[in-house]
Amino acid sequence: MAIDHSSQTTLITGASSGIGADLARRLAERGTALVLAARRTERLDALAAELRTAHGVRVETVSADLARPGAGRDLAAEVDRRGVRVTSLINNAGIGSDGAFADQDPDELEALLALNVTALVDITRAFIDRLSRAEGGYLVNIASGAAYQPIPGMAVYAASKAFVLNFTEALWWETRGSGLRTMAFSPGLTRSEFFDEIGTQGYGSGFQTPDEVARALVRALDRDRSVPSTAARASTAFAAGLVRLFSRKATVLLTARGAGSAGLMSKRRPVAP
Repeated sequence: MAIDHSSQTTLITGASSGIGADLARRLAERGTALVLAARRTERLDALAAELRTAHGVRVETVSADLARPGAGRDLAAEVDRRGVRVTSLINNAGIGSDGAFADQDPDELEALLALNVTALVDITRAFIDRLSRAEGGYLVNIASGAAYQPIPGMAVYAASKAFVLNFTEALWWETRGSGLRTMAFSPGLTRSEFFDEIGTQGYGSGFQTPDEVARALVRALDRDRSVPSTAARASTAFAAGLVRLFSRKATVLLTARGAGSAGLMSKRRPVAP
């Protein structure tokens, strides 16, 4: 059954910029009420004011460090305190890293896993019961084209997104029949603040804009069928299917070549004095 966007109140994490902000814009166009959560209060409030003026929808903003332990439960308590009935959730917040694993800062890796994995699970657990009871809503966890294979030079990031993909596909089965549409959604390379942090060197061309990704996700929600996962581009879905044809060893070797892993490994190595 197709989603009735005008009946939804959707919580979007990581909504202050990039894909999250453009998702908010596209859903507000459809009449969706929104709860926007991220750390940067000023950006959230500016986006909320834009959406209220342009579309007349209710928009709540919650400033939160989602990587903090218990953030999902705190977020649920806050929306309850405000009397907001969340019917749908998009777990979009995430950060990336690249470079040789042995060169990466342990604190940065811990922060990545805290946001990409732990927070996503905690927020999903905090809201899944109410989403299932709402009937007609959706749970979308943002994975990545990197989720479908190990990527040397992005070992931890790719593994974190593989977790998101597998976790969400399992939840798709568990929530069947509840009225909740559960889906992992995988963008490809997207020109956003994600790459402002790690740089685009070594990633080639073919970047999408955040708005292109947001529109692809809304189209996926508008399809009158439920699937455990889908991608923003057909080429990402094709590549994901292709790697399943090879042995694990061949997959790593081919991915390392295709992803330019040698360059990713060297780009962050310390420069000798």
